[in-house]
Amino acid sequence: MLDVVCIGEILVDMIPSKPGSYVEVPSFLKNFGGAPFNVAIGVSRLGKKAGAIAAVGSDPFGEFLIHTLKENSVDTSQIVVKKARTTLAFVQLEPSGERSFFFYREPWVLTADTLLSPEDVDPNYVAQAKILHTSGVALTSEPERSAVFKAIEVAKKHGVMFAFDPNLRLDLWREEQKMLETYERAFKVADIIFLAREEAEYFFGTAEPRSLANQVLNKYSEVKYIALKLGVKGAYVRVRDGREAYEPAFKVKVVDTTGAGDAWAAAFEVALLERVPLKKAIRFANAVAALKCTGYGAISNLPTREKAVSFMEKYGDSVE
Repeated sequence: MLDVVCIGEILVDMIPSKPGSYVEVPSFLKNFGGAPFNVAIGVSRLGKKAGAIAAVGSDPFGEFLIHTLKENSVDTSQIVVKKARTTLAFVQLEPSGERSFFFYREPWVLTADTLLSPEDVDPNYVAQAKILHTSGVALTSEPERSAVFKAIEVAKKHGVMFAFDPNLRLDLWREEQKMLETYERAFKVADIIFLAREEAEYFFGTAEPRSLANQVLNKYSEVKYIALKLGVKGAYVRVRDGREAYEPAFKVKVVDTTGAGDAWAAAFEVALLERVPLKKAIRFANAVAALKCTGYGAISNLPTREKAVSFMEKYGDSVE
């Protein structure tokens, strides 16, 4: 039995050795990446069982990704190897720690993660989970899009909660209309929706927490939790039953925000599975995301449960 099964894009993040433009940066460091699997590793480090459904390339980068998942106790039995190169994402860091991405992936070049097919998805593997988590990047091209929607269909049929993070990357979509239709299809069946401020504004025209929550819950009957990630301002969550809470972010020295939203999602899902009260669940997620931001790369500073709890205790918090 697995707590969280993640499906979607898996790739190598090339993190610059210092902030600045691609033209000026002298070198890049290889790091694990891919939003769904940042979540999987986050879930595992926080003490829950995570599984992965994805495709990697038949190259050393693919080996690196599988090795990293295994090293972090994520089940890799459903990882497939394709005759293609592993996806790369070059990260541009700003002095503030914020980042942007430059992808070697469809629609620019053919790479392995996009080749995950519906035949690669074992319904029994999905059905055993408590939460299925994916990202909008996985929906940008076929056959990966169909593979993800197959997994979602299985999850809904078997009472597995479906958590969706749009992870909007406009340069990976050929047509805006197709993108909007695809996201609408995912939003309609999601139990949990994670949104960054910019995504909320893009899809729903507002990042004002209550206005956004009202709009999403009125539009999509399946949604049980809408989570708005506000970066340095913290996070807000509304539940279908009317509960809501906002918690400010912890103040840390930010080095790199790559994967911060994934760290937040992982911690929030763990807290949900443990039935932690809403305010404490958000506070816990804020702490895990803050700790992640103190190191380079999406997973290098993802904390263990013990480290997250210790960090919170310094602020007089707990997750019990």
